[in-house]
Order: sequence, then structure tokens, then C-alpha cells
Amino acid sequence: MDFTHSDEIGNRQAESQRAAELASNIHAEIQSLEILNTSNERLIRKKYTKSLQNEDPVFILDLAFQLIFEHGNRWVAYELIHFHKTAYDSLTPDVLEDLGKGINSWGSVDSFARTLSGPAWRDGLVEDNLIENWAYSDDLWWRRAALVSTVAFNLRSQGGKGDVERTLKICKLLANDHEDMIVKALSWALRELVVHDPQAVWGFLETYESVLAGRVRREVTNKLISGLKHPRKPANWSPIR
Repeated sequence: MDFTHSDEIGNRQAESQRAAELASNIHAEIQSLEILNTSNERLIRKKYTKSLQNEDPVFILDLAFQLIFEHGNRWVAYELIHFHKTAYDSLTPDVLEDLGKGINSWGSVDSFARTLSGPAWRDGLVEDNLIENWAYSDDLWWRRAALVSTVAFNLRSQGGKGDVERTLKICKLLANDHEDMIVKALSWALRELVVHDPQAVWGFLETYESVLAGRVRREVTNKLISGLKHPRKPANWSPIR
């Protein structure tokens, strides 16, 4: 009998059980909050980020999967990975897509794309073709994830330095997609790029004017001209009657 192999299996099972128990504890702690909101949940996440910083990345990923698929604590799981360097650095395309299984709402998609897939793409952990494949998906939530992932390249407050080529590549693939969640994400992606290369964004609007949703043209043009998505009207403004 191969005792070494048997010990390894036993250790993995024990670690998986430990991850399951910890996920249950974290979920219970969240549910016991007197005021259940993002700020208070994040305080719990930060506490565990600190206490788990020396854990093996496999354990952190196992914990994240437990939180997502057993308890529905999706964004907390994503942040635990994001702020655990070795777990984050271990992300692969397959693992990333497994973590994104079940994204089916504005909030779940954006937490996935803003916290994991966008930064992972920006940092070279996954290749362009993965995000492009999402843009071709029949599932609108994965298409939205593709667009929101571009935000990581351009949002300065989170380390974005601008990437015109990659951002516009995804925007071009979804320029004529008029699903509401896609339209809003396309507008967002383009508006984040404005600060880095307004001329490139003007060029995109001109090239795809005939197929873009009116909301995209309006919001992005506002951003280009005024710096705001919705410019304030003058105090004495009134519609022409």
C-alpha cells in the first residue's frame, strides 16, 4: 500500500473539510450582523483576509468555492482571493470560469469582473482570447463580464494605466448588442477609457454610430464634452414649450 499517497489524500480531505467549516462560520458571522450591508460584510472579509494571509492558495480557493456555491457569499469569496496574493496569482482560465459559474445579475457579474477577471486579465494571468470568447457568449451575463473586465485597464484608482487596444477590441465585438445590461456596460467601458485617449473614443463613436444604442452615444458624448455622464442642467434651465 502506498502510504504516502494515502496520507496526501487524507490531508486534502481534511483541508477541504476545514475550508467547508470555515465557510460556514464566515457565512454565519455575516448573517448575524445587526445591519447586513456591504460595509459591515467587508469588515468581516478584511478580518479573514488578515488571518488567512499565510494559508496555502489551494485552501483559499477551496474556501472561496464553498462560500460561493454553498452559501451564496459570492463577492466576499472574490475579495478573499483578490487580497490573497498567492491565491490570486494561481488563477488560471479554467479556475476563473469555474468561479464565475452562476453569475446571473448585475451585482454578481460586476463583482466577478471588477474583482477577479478584469485584474487577472490586466496582470497577465489570462490571455485576451478568454475575454473575447465571453464576448461571443450566448449568455448576456458573460458578455457583460467581458466588457466590465476592461474597466481594470482604465480605472486609475485601482491601478489602471489605460489600454485602448484591448478595451476597444471588446467594445467593437459588442457595439451592436442592445441588451440593456450590455448597453450600460459598453457605456461604462468607453467612459473609463475617455481619460486615457478621448480621440480614440471619439473615433469609436463615429465608426459605430449607426449601430450603437442611443444611451451609449449620449452618455459617452457627455463624458467626452463635459467630463460627466449626466451633466447638470443650469439652475434656470427649463424645457422649450
